[in-house]
Amino acid sequence: MIEVTQFRNQTVAVLGLARSGLAAATALKRGGAKVVAWDDSLSQRNEAAHAGFDLADLAADLGGATALVLSPGIPHTFPKPHPAAARAKAAGVPIIGDIELLALAQKAARFAGITGTNGKSTTTALTSHILAESRRKVAVGGNLGVPALLLEALGADGIYVLELSSYQLELTHSLVLDVAVLLNITADHLDRHGGMNGYVAAKQRLFRGQSARHTAVVGIDDDICRGIFMALKGADRQRTIPISAHRPAKGGVYVTNGDLIDDLDGAARPVLAMVEAPRLPGAHNGQNAAAAYAAARALGCEPEAAARAIKSFPGLAHRQEWIATIDGIRYVNDSKATNADAAEKALVCYDDIYWIVGGRPKEDGIDALAPLFPRIRRAFLIGEAADRFARSLDGRVAYEISVTLDAAVAAARHAALNDRRRGAVVLLSPACASFDQFRDFEDRGDRFRRLVEQLPGRRA
Repeated sequence: MIEVTQFRNQTVAVLGLARSGLAAATALKRGGAKVVAWDDSLSQRNEAAHAGFDLADLAADLGGATALVLSPGIPHTFPKPHPAAARAKAAGVPIIGDIELLALAQKAARFAGITGTNGKSTTTALTSHILAESRRKVAVGGNLGVPALLLEALGADGIYVLELSSYQLELTHSLVLDVAVLLNITADHLDRHGGMNGYVAAKQRLFRGQSARHTAVVGIDDDICRGIFMALKGADRQRTIPISAHRPAKGGVYVTNGDLIDDLDGAARPVLAMVEAPRLPGAHNGQNAAAAYAAARALGCEPEAAARAIKSFPGLAHRQEWIATIDGIRYVNDSKATNADAAEKALVCYDDIYWIVGGRPKEDGIDALAPLFPRIRRAFLIGEAADRFARSLDGRVAYEISVTLDAAVAAARHAALNDRRRGAVVLLSPACASFDQFRDFEDRGDRFRRLVEQLPGRRA
């Protein structure tokens, strides 16, 4: 665990005491700060008290804190700031997050940060895998997996590879990324950012402070990111590398005719056939591979080593994760697909899909997925979105309202067995947040995995 000594002998308020919040409180306390903590959940407060932290309702009094460390899930601007955040702003107390604390504590290390509406978890994990296979000292976390302050202290010879959400970027002020990767931007979390402009602005914070010795890797497959790339290229403050899954990207990395092309030196050299990376199916993973390859090259990896590591990538849990093939039916866990754009990336990869979809719906629903409906044999609707999604599917896709994931898995298996379609896939790709029935998308995906593991039948 990392100790944060920059606030020694100062009072720091910590709001939000789940994993990342408790890690931040512990790192500050070990570094000599006086920590005053709070969570609106009684169970989280009890856990923090048991761990020895002083508790105080920060909405009523910040206790003389010189900084407020906010868990990224807690609003500080839109749609309405938490009362403690409003109090901090009124008092001129800086509001920061755990990524900012990591940056302050590990100034000698190098940092690679990955963001985007979709694909950032896979790209983060893949970048870390390439660096580790190339014998770099690396730690991976942030929005993916391990909270930032529970990572190992790496020092000057280490590289932190961080998945960064828009929420985290808004709470990070001093971090300058050696390599900043922006994959794509589509509408998401708009309520938390006051609309699309605020969301885009949060994502663009990734490039703050970069100069000639830093690198920006930017996807050019959507209009917003293409505009950001052109603006960065025109400003010429840092090295700027374009990436694409669909088109040539001069001076960058891209996929064409199924090959990953390295044009970083103007040679446009094929380095990998994507079919050799079986855990990265679909065109969207071409963008992820291009981004991770470009980031790793910017951090000193050789082309052959990077390509070799992509081939050996084991895949990411909850992102098109193959669980089992039972009686000829594949079961795929894509619980990480929490919006329609992410689910689209899975739907294009399969035919004869028995689709488990639903949860807490996002703003865009699933209407944009209509061109892919012919691939779906039957849909099994769960969670709060069930009735809304039923209206979207009515007359276009056969469906049933399963309500729970348990019922949906059983019903999808039964339907796929009865239809006897070769290559049938039971796909959990919910296009929704998980919080109506599960702790998070990992909890949802883990439940799917357990249900599949309990199914009877012959496994291939």
